[in-house]
Amino acid sequence: MNGDNAPGPNGFTVAFWQNCWEFVKEKVMEMFKEFHEPSSFLKSLNTTFLVLIPKKGGAEDLGDFRPISLEGLYKLMAKVLANKLRKVIGKVVSPDQNVFVMGKQILDVSLIANKVMQKMGFGSKWLGWMWRCISTAKFLVLVNGVSASFFPSTKGLRQGDPLSPYLFVMGMEVLSALIRRAVEGGFLSGCKIRGKKVGFEYFPPFFADDTIVFCEAKKEHLTHLSWTLFWFEAASGLRINLAKSEIFPVGEVEEVDVMAVELGCKVGSLPSSYLGLPLGAPNKALSV
Repeated sequence: MNGDNAPGPNGFTVAFWQNCWEFVKEKVMEMFKEFHEPSSFLKSLNTTFLVLIPKKGGAEDLGDFRPISLEGLYKLMAKVLANKLRKVIGKVVSPDQNVFVMGKQILDVSLIANKVMQKMGFGSKWLGWMWRCISTAKFLVLVNGVSASFFPSTKGLRQGDPLSPYLFVMGMEVLSALIRRAVEGGFLSGCKIRGKKVGFEYFPPFFADDTIVFCEAKKEHLTHLSWTLFWFEAASGLRINLAKSEIFPVGEVEEVDVMAVELGCKVGSLPSSYLGLPLGAPNKALSV
């Protein structure tokens, strides 16, 4: 970022923090101490510029843009907490989670976050820090550099907040747990590949909000999966975007269109792509 730019609404530029650190560091450390003890800070520190970044060239519809949060001093506190959370998150989420966890890479394939963290054994002070960071957020939308009035955040996590990726992973742990229970109850199972069972002990692999589920080509399995997704939505407030979801039949699958209707998505075909990488293509194919 250019040193003359101010990422947040407070107007302090990057160059200011770099050149005046010796002058302001005591005040900043006092702010950290105040946040650490009573889990509080000035609400004005958590105000955020909201900027829409196009996902692709020629963006026209609102869905073609990604909202990015531009924060100021609050981001320093959030980064410290995120670094601490990063060290333990791999111990509290299932192996299915494959993003923002140390040792996991793309090739390896808010209230709800607090509740999940409580079940995972995080202490009351830590929960207080998280809740303060989430509940006090306010946004100000920038349109062509012109801002409107602030409005409070009512749900969701901010893109650009250092804490958001880790809290989202914990929220997705709810879906992982629901699928594991469905497997244990015999409502879902893996598919057979060359006589071997590929079960949900390793699947579905989660990578942020991208998930691929392997199951047998049976209508009742899709019905049970649909119920599982509905329960996840009811428990977390997160909704699966079925309009962007696809069923990929492997081999000859009868009534695949009927199963797609049962789940509420469309039918795709292999080879395709997953996480930007080829899916279902031969290893020596040009697409690889």
